[in-house]
Amino acid sequence: MKQSHLWGLALAAMFCAGSVHAEELTGTLKTIKETGTITLGFRDSSIPFSYLDDNQKPVGFAMDICYGIVDAVKKELKLDKLEVKLNPVTSSTRIPLLANGTIDLECGSTTNNPERQRQIAFSNTHFLTATRFISKKANKLNSIDDLKGKPVVATSGTSNIKQLIETNAARHLGINVIHAKDHAEAFLMVENDRAVAFVMDDILLAAFAVGSKDPEAYVISSDAFSKPEPCGITLRKDDPAFKKVVDDATAALYQSAEGPKLYDKWFMQRIPPKGLNLNVPMGAELRHEFAKPSDSSDPDAYKVM
Repeated sequence: MKQSHLWGLALAAMFCAGSVHAEELTGTLKTIKETGTITLGFRDSSIPFSYLDDNQKPVGFAMDICYGIVDAVKKELKLDKLEVKLNPVTSSTRIPLLANGTIDLECGSTTNNPERQRQIAFSNTHFLTATRFISKKANKLNSIDDLKGKPVVATSGTSNIKQLIETNAARHLGINVIHAKDHAEAFLMVENDRAVAFVMDDILLAAFAVGSKDPEAYVISSDAFSKPEPCGITLRKDDPAFKKVVDDATAALYQSAEGPKLYDKWFMQRIPPKGLNLNVPMGAELRHEFAKPSDSSDPDAYKVM
């Protein structure tokens, strides 16, 4: 009887521990567990990070990373099935849709900076980019000062348009800053000569140039509005349990052989829908970041000594 009683107590303790563990789930993980769904925010034209292919399906480097995170969440919660919902976002809506719970992850090329870290959290950095401008070679715009008094476009809700506005004011350039609703509209304004330049992350500018009707007609400035800045997958702030799953998943990916392979897939090989190759090798800074993953918003933290 005594041994039977002890086993009963042990079983009761196990059930209680399981119950406590279930109750310990909070935030995003709790919601995902209860609903059996996770929602990814995607962009429609942030090549090669997150964009639509010929079938209007979201694809890209950041999308693949997000699907890896989904697998990690499924494993963490011990779920047999986890439904993935896809929700379009823009530069202006991505942070509000994270904050109000519409999406759980934003899979794109969002720049990690101190201002945004006060609103949202970031995964380990997946790319480093600098803000530059693209223009038509015929216009011979070689420097930021060459934009003086001219119409220049950037996408609303981005750090790039803020940098453009601040530089314009600091240098007294008198630039006519045009706000575009998305990257595709901004590049179209340069194509149609409604703007002389488009200010954006250099890698996204390279993607638009390669995918244009006449790639040789465009040039990306060497002059930059910023230092190379980190980009990451975004998630809700103050959700440490979910962030740990995201950070562990991304660190495991980047430090494995699959990390560089995934980079090569989207930056060094032909990608859908047009079979274009961006031909952007991984830089020393990003190689160092993949070896020692970080979510730092400080550009200087990514310098290779």
